[in-house]
Amino acid sequence: MTRVLLVRHGETEWNRVERFRGRTDIELNATGRSQAQAIAQRLSSWQMEAIYSSPLKRALQTAQPIAQACGREVQALDPIIDIDYGDCAGLSPEEFSTRHPDLFEKWRDAPQGARFPRGESLDDLRRRAWPAVEEVCSAHEGGTVILVSHVVVNRVLICAALGVGHSSFWKIGQDNAAINVIEAEQTGYRLLLLNDTCHLESLSG
Repeated sequence: MTRVLLVRHGETEWNRVERFRGRTDIELNATGRSQAQAIAQRLSSWQMEAIYSSPLKRALQTAQPIAQACGREVQALDPIIDIDYGDCAGLSPEEFSTRHPDLFEKWRDAPQGARFPRGESLDDLRRRAWPAVEEVCSAHEGGTVILVSHVVVNRVLICAALGVGHSSFWKIGQDNAAINVIEAEQTGYRLLLLNDTCHLESLSG
């Protein structure tokens, strides 16, 4: 049995103002850095075999305080990089709906059928990211590992773990700095924790 703590990175300015981030390499803002420290404090007593992260700065900057608290090094894992939004990267939702109205409706109503121009679909993401998670689980059988990634990636991985299609994509809550726990067994995967942000309560005061 392997436990995977799937963490979403902390807040960036493009989270705050709502822009499609994707492969754009944005750093955490001040709130995001505080969130990363809060995650690290919460997980400091856990025994982690390894900590993996998307290679983008916002994920690495979230993973680094966790790694320091747990006495581990961060290992970049390219397959869990954020979705490639292609021509839509950097757009606000309003700009997206104006420039690509048909795709906007599909992304909103049937994301399983959406493909970003010169970018990826959710199926593309799943084909590259899920095998990497399975390899991590095999490499650390019986242990606990952390993967720090992105909202779209985390939703897709949770769908894969549950064995459901991407029509369920929008049903999965995934806030900045959220923790999810997936347990891998010989018989399959179980979701033990979803979108937990209780470690951020001290920041709201």
